[in-house]
Amino acid sequence: MPSGTDARTTPSWPDLPEVARDVLLEVLIHGAMPRAEIAARLHLSRPTLTRLTRTLVQHGLLVEGGTELRSSTGRPSEMLHVRGEAHRFLGVKLTADRLFAAVTDLTATVVETTDEPLRSTDPADVVAQIADVAAAFRDVTAIGVTLGGIVRDGVVVEAEFLHWTDVPLRERVVAATGVPTAVDNDVQALTSAEHWFGAGAGLTSMVLITVGAGVGCGLVVGGRLVEGAHGLPPRIAHILVDPSGPVCGYGHRGCASSYLMTHVILRELGEPTYEEAVDRALAGDPDAKRVFDDAGYALGVLIGTVANLVDPQKVLLTGDGLPLYEVSAERVADGIRASYEADTSLVDLDVRQWDFREWARSGAALAIRTTLTGVI
Repeated sequence: MPSGTDARTTPSWPDLPEVARDVLLEVLIHGAMPRAEIAARLHLSRPTLTRLTRTLVQHGLLVEGGTELRSSTGRPSEMLHVRGEAHRFLGVKLTADRLFAAVTDLTATVVETTDEPLRSTDPADVVAQIADVAAAFRDVTAIGVTLGGIVRDGVVVEAEFLHWTDVPLRERVVAATGVPTAVDNDVQALTSAEHWFGAGAGLTSMVLITVGAGVGCGLVVGGRLVEGAHGLPPRIAHILVDPSGPVCGYGHRGCASSYLMTHVILRELGEPTYEEAVDRALAGDPDAKRVFDDAGYALGVLIGTVANLVDPQKVLLTGDGLPLYEVSAERVADGIRASYEADTSLVDLDVRQWDFREWARSGAALAIRTTLTGVI
């Protein structure tokens, strides 16, 4: 694990007026741009924008540098950039048995990572382990913790894989580290990270679907993350695919989860690891190909169904179960055609490479987002 100063020595985030945060966010998401362009985007007067950017520069959050010709007429404009190194954020992703951590700068660029087995799933032990990881990294401004489950106001209402109920995780991590902390559902955090810092940057509507140990979904509509009234993330795992299909763990016949989840595929093929199951399918084993094709079709139905509902600019597909797309892309396309009511060329499907460190990075992005919006 990297060594460094105690996380409690962190630089504090400045108290910025909301409009100054809007300016910083505009440059953070859309990239370096001149003052005139920022003013036009946010409908601010030039004197107001000048005053706000001066404040952000003084706090070390923006920096002037370089010129660029932004139109076919006129002179090159001086650009404002986010000063990424001004602050560092720690992201933590909890699974059933491991802790993944990543430190990013203000632009969500990863600068350090680590991962280790969970010492136990007891909440006190997990909080202590998070505190130890935080202490190993220097100058962390805020922490973001993500996990699969239901989270409301920093309380883990339910996390089945950790056997947690009503754990006040944010409060306990803040007490253990002295660092402002945000806690959220992992798929919601990943969706926000992609919307601000990834393939969805600048989009007003997008869908993120994750496949693997579970089936997750995140939605951005009208430029905002969709957050339910009861803290529940969007749920699509039990959308019907085939009424005569297999039964899932909840007793639903033929739903997407009865085909897509990693443990279902392993059970059907009798393989100890997902990698071995994928290798069999890629080698042309007919049983393995059938199982993955069924999963691919189910995934396509999910994509088409959610696209019908949201009409997104982009559908992002990711997760540790992503190799099924490599095996059965044609059947995914078949499922989209069978469920999507419009021209399937309108479905912009973006298949993202996967690494578990992306979950941790999304925790850091959660910390950035909540810090900038003043939620923490």
